Amino acid sequence: MGSGDAFCSGGRFQTCIALAPEASAPPHVLIDCGATSLVALRQQQIDPNEIDTVLITHLHGDHFAGLPFLVLDGQFRRRTHDLTVVGPPGTGARLAEAMETMFPGSSTIQRRFTVRVRKHTDRRASELGPLHITPFEVRHASGAPAYAIRVETTTGSVAYSGDTEWTEALLQAADGADLFLCEGYSPAPTRWHLDLDTLHHHRDRFTCEQMLLTHLSPTALASDLTGWHIAHDGLHADL
Repeated sequence: MGSGDAFCSGGRFQTCIALAPEASAPPHVLIDCGATSLVALRQQQIDPNEIDTVLITHLHGDHFAGLPFLVLDGQFRRRTHDLTVVGPPGTGARLAEAMETMFPGSSTIQRRFTVRVRKHTDRRASELGPLHITPFEVRHASGAPAYAIRVETTTGSVAYSGDTEWTEALLQAADGADLFLCEGYSPAPTRWHLDLDTLHHHRDRFTCEQMLLTHLSPTALASDLTGWHIAHDGLHADL
């Protein structure tokens, strides 16, 4: 849904990855929900009310700030089934604060559905319906722990780096995954983010079937990307 960085470089929406855990089913799981996510979902003709699970990697606005709009959209369009959000420790409080900042009173209003918030625990797998979810703590300052996330279902496995400096945890998150969505933020090392030089150095160590770069900055988009597979908004991948 969204393959851009925080500033929508290249005209790309902020991070939002939609998963359909079952073959031939519409997407009902999101990994991250940046501020532009409702626009991206509707552009791809996905009803936000059909999303029942959101997995958050970290609490920066370009990965998290679409949640208040997702909740309020459900409220005003008479959503009735619950929404589950799984994120770093403090996600529930940050969501309430964001809603109160943008729409005072919105965090405590009575709705026809419940927003259930669960927290990641580093490397502790959990089951959520057909999803087998494993978070791996990574290196990115966001006021709370940041995670790479691996999601496995009966149809395949996908991992996402989130935003992070290089860490060996990425190799474990992506180990044997059908698809690894990996930040490729800059051409050269940048604090708190992955860069193409470092990824190239470690590339042969990854055992995923396919690596797809996302969250590219303007300098990365303008650099020589020969040999890399690059995500774009609206890209569909079958696992």
